[in-house]
Amino acid sequence: MLGQKTGGRTSGTPNKVTSELRKTLKGIMAAELESLPVTLAELPLKERLELVIKLLPFCLPKVNTISGSYDTDWMSLDEYGKRNLINR
Repeated sequence: MLGQKTGGRTSGTPNKVTSELRKTLKGIMAAELESLPVTLAELPLKERLELVIKLLPFCLPKVNTISGSYDTDWMSLDEYGKRNLINR
């Protein structure tokens, strides 16, 4: 029976081990996050700053550069043209 599923979990059934592991890891992370301020306060300044820098990407989104070219000269538009361009 090549290509046919003959046993195991049916499609869409959650993996029990994966869900239990996720639940356990969430509990561990919650406890660590609660104790983070105390842990940070105990670290020397240099190590504290290094840790904060490493954690920043998980708290703040990365900013991408926006570039573009515009064929409309803003200063040459009258009020109606500016409003029309903004409300597109």
